[in-house]
Amino acid sequence: MALPPMTTVARMLRTTTEYLAGELASPQATAPDWSALEWRTARAVTAMHGISGLLAVRLRWQGPLGWAEFLRSQHGHITERQARIEALLRLVADRCRQEGIPVQALKGAALCLEGVYRAGERPMADLDLLAPRQDTERLGRVLETLGLQETHRTFKHRVFEAPDAPRPSNFGEHAGNDLKIELHDRICEILPHRQTDISHLVLPRAAVAGLNPYPSRAALMAHLLLHAAGAMASRSLRLIQLHDIDRLGRHLAEEDWQWLLDWRPWWAWPVLALSARYFGEVMPPQVASGIRALCPVLLRHACARQRLSDVSLSRLWLEAFPGIEWAHTISEAVAFFARRIVPSAELLSERKFELLTDPTLARCDWAGLSQSRRILRALRSRTPRPRPLYNVREALAGH
Repeated sequence: MALPPMTTVARMLRTTTEYLAGELASPQATAPDWSALEWRTARAVTAMHGISGLLAVRLRWQGPLGWAEFLRSQHGHITERQARIEALLRLVADRCRQEGIPVQALKGAALCLEGVYRAGERPMADLDLLAPRQDTERLGRVLETLGLQETHRTFKHRVFEAPDAPRPSNFGEHAGNDLKIELHDRICEILPHRQTDISHLVLPRAAVAGLNPYPSRAALMAHLLLHAAGAMASRSLRLIQLHDIDRLGRHLAEEDWQWLLDWRPWWAWPVLALSARYFGEVMPPQVASGIRALCPVLLRHACARQRLSDVSLSRLWLEAFPGIEWAHTISEAVAFFARRIVPSAELLSERKFELLTDPTLARCDWAGLSQSRRILRALRSRTPRPRPLYNVREALAGH
């Protein structure tokens, strides 16, 4: 299928995203009345938001020819890949136990270990691990003995992957994609300039050699919320992240929610409010009002108007200063503006790495532009973001 005008793409991304979010929360008996283009866009949305496995088991309708088959295929790939990741985690945990290194599985792997998801429901692009800072070098050497090499570093993790890894399939889930490990020594996000670190909440209080759980389900929730907050600020939130919060939230006891409130997470309300908008409230009312009160007033007002398609990978249009509403003060906003105009050496290095390794950037000139030209283009005219546009193109091409 030919790519329609960008305004049409933007509209279809928004409408299909919001409809599928509603279906995930409350499945309807009949399929939507979509055009062929909209059905293809819906495939792009399910791929970007990581919800194909859930839709495969929750939808009550079949849709047009190829739609149900696409979801079943994705469910199969997720199931097979999850088994591979679990096997890798067992191997790493066994080696760490032998070497006296504590290690912790994060986010998706932890949710699966907790029994929050069944096999095939939740995709995992890679395996996220956390280790105390003093043990990460030794753990890095353990990963090297498993045939993995460090390929990249960011401010919060190191990436390990096989040196001869094949080019990944970047549309949706594929069981054959090589396994990567992201090794963390801290848990933090930049919102939008302020670095928010919750490592003290997430690290086990009495770690033992081998695999350790989160200290509590409240700690796992805090991590999911902070990670989703960073994604909201960068307009890269995924629907699966909101679903994680809803699913885990229904497993939390009242004391878990109270612990979360006692940690004074100013960044939690926008994510919890957005999750509740689609899936319903899971917090006790007194905890909800307490967490809402911790959120800065301007951020609270901004997020009250936001839908998933405003702050996620379904937002087609680039912004010059995404996430500015997360700044606490004028000085923080100014620092954020400065960081956007003159990006750090670390950010430039990360962009260069993405340009070399991320197929979603291969068919656009955006990734190769200087920061000043990026901002000027975003301010001057509507410019599509590379990743959503890539996924739409792949879906229209027949994936």
